Amino acid sequence: VGKRLDKVVAPPHDGAAGNDDRPDRHLVLLQRLARLGQCQAHELFVFAPLWFHRVRFFCKNSVFTKKSPLRQRFFGSRGARRSRFADLPRFPFRFRNLFANFARYLGTNEQKTHHIMYRTHTCGCLRAGNVNETVTLAGWVQKVRNLGAMTFIDLRDRYGITQIVVEEHSAQEVRDAAARIGREWVIQVTGRVLERESKNPKMATGDIEVAAERITILNEALLPPFTIEEVSDGGDDLRMKYRYLDLRRPPLQRNLILRHKMAQEIRRFLDSEGFLEIETPYLVGSTPEGARDFVVPSRMNPNQFYALPQSPQTLKQLLMVAGYDKYFQIVRCFRDEDLRADRQPEFTQIDCEMSFVEQEDVLEVFERWAKHMFHEVLGLDFREPLRRMPWIEAMEKYGSDKPDLRFGMEFFDLTDLAKGHGFSVFDEAEYVTGFAATGCATYTRKQIDALTEYVKRPQVGAKGLIWIRVEENGTKSSIDKFYTPDEVRAMADRCGAKAGDMVFILCGKKFKALTQLCALRLEVAQQLGLRDPKKFAPLWVVDFPMFEWDEETQRFYAMHHPFTSPKPEDVQYLESDPGRVRANAYDFVCNGTEIGGGSIRIHDAKLQAQIFKYLGFTPERAQEQFGFLMNAFKFGAPPHGGLAFGFDRLCSLFGGSDSIRDYIAFPKNNAGRDVMLDAPSRLDQAQLDELYLELRKPEA
Repeated sequence: VGKRLDKVVAPPHDGAAGNDDRPDRHLVLLQRLARLGQCQAHELFVFAPLWFHRVRFFCKNSVFTKKSPLRQRFFGSRGARRSRFADLPRFPFRFRNLFANFARYLGTNEQKTHHIMYRTHTCGCLRAGNVNETVTLAGWVQKVRNLGAMTFIDLRDRYGITQIVVEEHSAQEVRDAAARIGREWVIQVTGRVLERESKNPKMATGDIEVAAERITILNEALLPPFTIEEVSDGGDDLRMKYRYLDLRRPPLQRNLILRHKMAQEIRRFLDSEGFLEIETPYLVGSTPEGARDFVVPSRMNPNQFYALPQSPQTLKQLLMVAGYDKYFQIVRCFRDEDLRADRQPEFTQIDCEMSFVEQEDVLEVFERWAKHMFHEVLGLDFREPLRRMPWIEAMEKYGSDKPDLRFGMEFFDLTDLAKGHGFSVFDEAEYVTGFAATGCATYTRKQIDALTEYVKRPQVGAKGLIWIRVEENGTKSSIDKFYTPDEVRAMADRCGAKAGDMVFILCGKKFKALTQLCALRLEVAQQLGLRDPKKFAPLWVVDFPMFEWDEETQRFYAMHHPFTSPKPEDVQYLESDPGRVRANAYDFVCNGTEIGGGSIRIHDAKLQAQIFKYLGFTPERAQEQFGFLMNAFKFGAPPHGGLAFGFDRLCSLFGGSDSIRDYIAFPKNNAGRDVMLDAPSRLDQAQLDELYLELRKPEA
């Protein structure tokens, strides 16, 4: 029946009518059932499978079972049955009378809904199989083309666009309505589906058009400030101000649909693995986790403040103590930090935690989850285990703890080859490193100078750039007067350069030089077209340092957060050499972006107190801010660990975009403002008085 259904009425882009996942399946089946009621009796022999399919759908509550109250209500006794159908004509008769009688006595909510619907189809589902059907569409006017004798209207909803035609012989009221309407007006159109003479293969509905028999204007609209099309002429600020108009554009609709489908797939997988979705509160206490907290004053507790959670870190650990061994939630988080393309002050993360696990247990589950998402959403299969790269290897080979492995250009240590030849720039540097850029020996002096200026920008911070051009007949470099050709060639060979390649070299403090060279590597790869958004190179980065030293404050800070467990074999170095201690932490990285990260947590109260001590917390301060967690550990905390994925970043990765803003319905701009709502904004003095707050002017 399903195959016959699709043969008679071609399915739309979002699935066959027999497909339970199709969003408007209920609407389409009801409409087709009503249409069958207009058939002559002999036509039902042609559409017999369809007829039975519709009646089964419409009467799915088992109208025809003996004890059904619907059967008694509609059919009643044998005598009543004869009287109710006495007014129906003998064959041939039109079945719409039968269906009308059926609907009147059945009186279900489904049938009542059908009578008041604004549309029988969406603007994206009509195909050649619908020709000669009478349909009703509703949506927004994308475009109006008045050709004199004929007027064409592109009608749009989130499912697609259908062309409406108003012909010269159409009713006068239809032609008058078509002459009035403008862009983004909301209208309802009833008409007959026709096959187009000139088909448009670029449109899903390009084989048909609808000849309007009635046009109802549901709402007029002002002229929008920018075009609502695939590519808009509006700037970022303008589209952010009128975000509700920008969201009508197909690219953003596709992005939000992708986000929805990914959220459903995440829940489906984690539920199948035994995870429970448990919500945690938004109003919590302030804890230092790296970024500033957004704080909320409490009216009922004067001069005290809540904080919006940067993550549910401590709360999910308490859930482990409570015995919920597999937890997750897709949760909103808040951080008051400087913004960029992949950051927002409020963002969504996939937060997960597990009990009685070690690092390998967590990685095994979420590697399967990652492969499942790639397969279900993008149709990509990763059959080999994902690469596990230690943090130090990632830094020394790629200059980043989130390396982009879609292309090569690995770094090589040139310190021993570069020093001791009278070139003070190298001699005074702690570390010299470089990489070979494939095929870049043809770079002109102008291109090399542009790259030099790129690395000297304040955002990168290098003082200059050394280059070596490798050709068939030898090498040429910017340091030829300090090194012999063989010495220059040795540096190029260490970087793996071949004829036609260019070697780029930077020097300075080790990790600073590596980070600067990473920026250059990504820029060169971008120019060479190697950062293909449709290519994916996921990996795990493991064995992070437990602490990082801050020169300004002259003390150690937790590289992740203070609840991360150290590697058991490194606990012995906590007192003697804290910088040597590695964390039981891991990050999921793809295409140069950190998608998620986590760690095995500390579940021992004594070890947690020791870590707080090394991070500079006094026992009193640690008790004040984390006493609830340390006390909970005293009541039997299981070994536990977890991780969190940035959901917005994951969506932008799968969608092939660098910015997460296009995957959030109502994002903030780079200044942290919502220009549509004009937020943040000032409070009335009465509200300030209720909260016992007094404002002061910021210092210039």
